[in-house]
Amino acid sequence: MKIEHNSRNIFYREPFGAVPAGDSVCLRLGISEAGIPNAVRLIWHTADGDSGICNMPYVLEIGSFCFYETSLSLPEKPTILWYYFEICTQMGTVFYANNERMLGGLGEIYYKSPEKHFQITVYDSLFQTPEWFRNSVCYQIFPDRFYNANPDGSISGNRTDILPRKWGEMPYHTPAQFGGEYLANDFFGGNLAGISEKLQYLAELGIDAIYLNPIFKAYSNHRYDTGDYREIDEALGTKEDFINLCKKAEEYGIRIILDGVFNHTGSDSRYFNKKHTYDSVGAYESPDSPYADWYRFSQFPDQYESWWGMQTLPQVREESESFQEFIVTGEDSVIRHWLKNGAFGWRLDVADELPDFFIQKIRVAMKSQNPDSVLIGEVWEDASNKESYGELRRYFQGQELDSVMNYPLRNALIHAVLGNITAEEFDARIMSLKENYPRPAFYALLNMVSSHDIERILTVMSGAPDYRGVSREAQAQYKVEGELLRIAIERTKQLVMLQMLLPGVPCIYYGDEAGMQGYGDPFCRGTYPWGNENQDLLLWYKTAIALRKGYPAYTDGELETIYKIGNGYAFIRFLENEHHIVAANCSNQTEWFRLDLARFGLHALENELYEEYYRSEDGIYYIEMPPRAIKVFSGFAF
Repeated sequence: MKIEHNSRNIFYREPFGAVPAGDSVCLRLGISEAGIPNAVRLIWHTADGDSGICNMPYVLEIGSFCFYETSLSLPEKPTILWYYFEICTQMGTVFYANNERMLGGLGEIYYKSPEKHFQITVYDSLFQTPEWFRNSVCYQIFPDRFYNANPDGSISGNRTDILPRKWGEMPYHTPAQFGGEYLANDFFGGNLAGISEKLQYLAELGIDAIYLNPIFKAYSNHRYDTGDYREIDEALGTKEDFINLCKKAEEYGIRIILDGVFNHTGSDSRYFNKKHTYDSVGAYESPDSPYADWYRFSQFPDQYESWWGMQTLPQVREESESFQEFIVTGEDSVIRHWLKNGAFGWRLDVADELPDFFIQKIRVAMKSQNPDSVLIGEVWEDASNKESYGELRRYFQGQELDSVMNYPLRNALIHAVLGNITAEEFDARIMSLKENYPRPAFYALLNMVSSHDIERILTVMSGAPDYRGVSREAQAQYKVEGELLRIAIERTKQLVMLQMLLPGVPCIYYGDEAGMQGYGDPFCRGTYPWGNENQDLLLWYKTAIALRKGYPAYTDGELETIYKIGNGYAFIRFLENEHHIVAANCSNQTEWFRLDLARFGLHALENELYEEYYRSEDGIYYIEMPPRAIKVFSGFAF
């Protein structure tokens, strides 16, 4: 018996991918060598508890396969719908459902009721994401480490509880360096005025949006321990410096996105005030504090709920009405206040630990303040079916996030370029995201490959050992150089070009374009090497960004895979009469790619990176691909 359903083929499922609520989907199943089935059924259920069974009548025969079909009306409200098939024959009952990897596409036969179901994301038909953001290239800045505008290199403000460091030194990484307790209070002096001074550099690089790690008053250099949501940290400057940055950035066509840390505050904050630093009555100081119901105490004052058990990060009760009013719903809430003062969006830290209702309220507040603002979530998995604390999240059903940090793409890119997975596996991972995400979200995903939490991409591309098996001291000393650096740069170039030309919003972590290295926190948080950039890599980034921004097909065009054999991968981006082909050989030996472009009517290819030209009467091309090479072609019909 042979059974087939391919969730990514419109013959089997039409329309493709995520579907607006209230629409219908046509589903087909092909069966061969099973005689005449007693029954063929579609079985479905939703995240909201609805379920049903649809009989699938015979509709046509193609070759040895008989096809059965049904039209399924989708729920009127956004949700996730899962489905599988039941086939009853004289030989018994079998099932057909999603594959074991849960990546969609072709499924598998099961001999008992399956647990791996196909997914349809049902989303709000009014869901849209900001066009300016979809067309952007983003740049992430860890503010203390980017650039210090003070002529003498001093750290702004008058804090006496910090450890001043010299630009270019390694960030402290052991408790002993902080005096016995890991405090993350070593500062290098990067500030908002410094970012303003470097806007021309960012504009010349091709940047349209800057995502800033937290800038609000806090004790640590990373500022995820917020001390005051309404005050710019003095080491970074003033509110006027922020307003000036936003205004000057807009003159360059650049918009500012802020980091919103709303799951927890610092214990040393105006709201908790454990160290009595602030002139407020914090929740730690009194049960009568105006902030008392923001936190959960099991035994006042020293036993309280905190983020991952870190006592410096007391966790917030998002259910608190006063917290909601302060952060979200008030006329001058934190969300609205900073949008009024020039920000164009928020990135939500640990979005999977914020309740759906809270994120929904943030979206309402943002879009009412500025309909063109963007809301991005920190989600490390497929955000369409993410579960946290036993609950299926609703990030991409049209009423919460516009985008997420695209960790699944990052992981797929890394493993593909390093040759750890085949091109077929890489394609399955990418197409699973395309299938599960609503189109407005898929084209707005924040496609990052490094960040403040993870290893620098150049370090990863060197084949560096997994950090879990490397001591902190060994991580601090690890440096890519010599022949290994040459290979790492080749791989990084390949990966970055793929990052830029796949759908979504490419995001560069500050200094990646300059060749910065480092394992994860804090080694990925070094200072930008002004004057010591890797010029070869910097030029490549500029070239890749210019290529992406030079053709609408790279931002708005369709994506189809045209080659996936071994470690060789190629795809086409097309929009109206514009066609671009991207081919990557991730192996360590020369390969020949056979690219079939006949159905696109392309009879000439021209390399967009260097001089190379092909003609073909039948639309079939044989392309020589050196080791670790990437080629980008424009296709023409003549």
